[in-house]
Amino acid sequence: MDNMNRRSAIALGVTAAAVTPLFALAASAKTKEYGPKDGKEIAPGVRIVEVGTGNADISAYKSIAIVDVVFQPGAHAPAMMMDNDMVCTIAAGEFTIKKVDKEFKLKEGDMYTCAKGKTDEATNTSAVVGVHRIAVLIPA
Repeated sequence: MDNMNRRSAIALGVTAAAVTPLFALAASAKTKEYGPKDGKEIAPGVRIVEVGTGNADISAYKSIAIVDVVFQPGAHAPAMMMDNDMVCTIAAGEFTIKKVDKEFKLKEGDMYTCAKGKTDEATNTSAVVGVHRIAVLIPA
């Protein structure tokens, strides 16, 4: 922290203020239970549910769309190319995430990022319905 200057501190503060609402939305996903027909199916046992949108205060992005990707136990979303940068929170369940260069496991409360133009693959490895709460960053 010795290298933090005024500009870094301001940038950190602006970023923290911009993402704080995302953390509140991520926490609220725990109380929402989705039925088997909610949202749109994107793979067998995997559905996407639109939660809401908002304006972004980050200059590179004009808005943020929040979606929940709901996975039945054992469901798998095959590798897909990301259309936008995203911040993902595991709101329920446990997952194995595969990227081109790595594979990792996540549990409820963990977060990770997806970059535009990269591919991600996810499998719900738990015995419960899993939920990814995703903040999709829409470019300016």
